[in-house]
Amino acid sequence: MKLIRFGEINKEKPGVILAEGISIDVSAFVKDYDEVFFGEKGIEKLQTWLEKNQENCPVIDNDVRLGPPLIRPSKIVCVGLNYAKHAEESGMESPEEPILFFKASSAIVGPNDPIVIPKGSVKTDWEVELAVVIGKKTSYVSEVDALNHVAGYVLHNDVSERSFQLERSGQWVKGKSCDTFAPIGPFIATPDEIGDPNNLNLWLKLNGEEMQNSSTSDFIFNIQQLVSYISQFMSLLPGDIISTGTPFGVGLGLKPPRYLQEGDVVELGIEGLGVSKQTCIAYK
Repeated sequence: MKLIRFGEINKEKPGVILAEGISIDVSAFVKDYDEVFFGEKGIEKLQTWLEKNQENCPVIDNDVRLGPPLIRPSKIVCVGLNYAKHAEESGMESPEEPILFFKASSAIVGPNDPIVIPKGSVKTDWEVELAVVIGKKTSYVSEVDALNHVAGYVLHNDVSERSFQLERSGQWVKGKSCDTFAPIGPFIATPDEIGDPNNLNLWLKLNGEEMQNSSTSDFIFNIQQLVSYISQFMSLLPGDIISTGTPFGVGLGLKPPRYLQEGDVVELGIEGLGVSKQTCIAYK
């Protein structure tokens, strides 16, 4: 199943993309894709409901804006330096344990909404990432059982302001949490839609030029390891997002470095998870 939210900002409704590529409104069944929905087996219940009610659901116009495919989660847990080649381009050794940091959930926007380059920014960067959506409360889960706690997967551009992140003291969160710095979507794909999440192609283009093209097979820590590891330190709640890191090819790693400017267009995608596209605008 592919879950979407559609409509004006802060007025989105839940929908589903059918196998035929048609999108339908399922707000007659569920108010929104939130912690309650994921935590109460909402995906399974929605599938059952659709078997009887699909034909009565309104069809969504193709030109309607897509919002983020879930409403604000309790947290976004991000993983740093989780691709071997990205660690190499950053001049850092591969970590012995996952590097964790938080990204504010207020940074979330729709997949094709603009990226706002923040006030005072000179080093806003791009990062295509595979993100995991948690399906049920998860604490001290084993690697063997970890994937049973995953509701689905989603495309995420982990936009990052490098001077805020690396030159302003403290943890990375300051460079990761600016408004619009988490475009996600276009949809959440349930695990049955995805083959092996640890072997997916992912790519990013800047103004049509390919900057990143890699595979999650370059993970240092795979999905099972990350879900299990993070759950040793905190409870993961339904709808929480784990963003699993970015491959090589970010602006920081180029020689010389290259950063986003007003008018730049970023397009990115992951195998099985669709494509998103953001235009950069300056803060005003």
